[in-house]
Amino acid sequence: MLRLSPAVAAARTNKKRELGVTPVLETQSFTFKLATTVLLLVAASYAGVSVSSPTNGSTVGSPVHVVASSTSSNPIIAMKVYVDNNIAYSVSTASIDTYLSMASGTRYITVQSWDSTGLVQKNSFAVSVSGSTTTSSDTSTTSTTPKFSNIQTMTGWQNCGACAGPGGTGPTVPYSMTQFLSSPSLTGKAAQFWIGGSTKYAQALWWKQLGANDSAYNFVYDVYFYLKDPNAPQALEFDVNQSLNGIKYIFGTECSLKQTGTWRVWDTKNSYWVNTGVACPKPQAYTWNHLTWELKRVGSQTQFVAVTLNGVKHYINKYFYSRASSGHEISVAFQMDENGNPTQYSTWLDKVSLNYW
Repeated sequence: MLRLSPAVAAARTNKKRELGVTPVLETQSFTFKLATTVLLLVAASYAGVSVSSPTNGSTVGSPVHVVASSTSSNPIIAMKVYVDNNIAYSVSTASIDTYLSMASGTRYITVQSWDSTGLVQKNSFAVSVSGSTTTSSDTSTTSTTPKFSNIQTMTGWQNCGACAGPGGTGPTVPYSMTQFLSSPSLTGKAAQFWIGGSTKYAQALWWKQLGANDSAYNFVYDVYFYLKDPNAPQALEFDVNQSLNGIKYIFGTECSLKQTGTWRVWDTKNSYWVNTGVACPKPQAYTWNHLTWELKRVGSQTQFVAVTLNGVKHYINKYFYSRASSGHEISVAFQMDENGNPTQYSTWLDKVSLNYW
């Protein structure tokens, strides 16, 4: 959980958190023009861009899971998703795997890529959005607000060991973060988080400030994580924090591997972990796991909407009151906990992103 200082952290008393062809009279000329148009459409719209989700003409719920990749004889340097001609998502890689909020009705999606020579390739199609799968009261529309991608590569990550402990005064432990690792990695730019020492139940916390946006109410925190020794952690924590207007919203989530084997979420007002009853199974070793948390700010409360782990989605829909704060921020955080028989271990994170609107 993000703590700006041990004093602020002390408020948490338990363990923290996007042709028509005009007929002409001459039949021969019309045939030639039509054939030329179709050829250009195929070459421009489909060559080099593959979309596996969603499929053309399908009916989907929001947020829509968009999975795509692009190939070229030259390196792909960027990909973007457009929804109804508005940019909704952008990355500097050759693949996309994200969730985008879309309004109900027919939505026209284009996935477009650029290679290092400036070659543009795209794949356009339509889907029917049946409504939000987030919650029946969700009134969000297509998100065009900033999207932070590959956060693990950003500079300015902050960290602490002791402040991650109970009351912000945990034990001092060795820990580190190493960026831009090519293996294990999905993008060639993974980050390795390590904790060591021999202190039982020690913790280390890392967080990245992303500025502030008071108009953000909905959040999608998306991350891939990798472990070589899944027996080592007591828990792994993935958090989003927002502070504005004198209130701090802590979207603290924890895979409690040893204690409950479930996902737990943070009751900010009462500084307490709440068991959701949704299982968080022990990850397989040497395997990338894909985690997505859908979160929402509702009045002065945090709402934990849903969690999706490796394609299996569970709705949480738990609400908790927030607490007073003088900060002004949006941030993401990651924490590692050691168990009662501590052994050093690492967690690799890749394709870390935060979408909000």
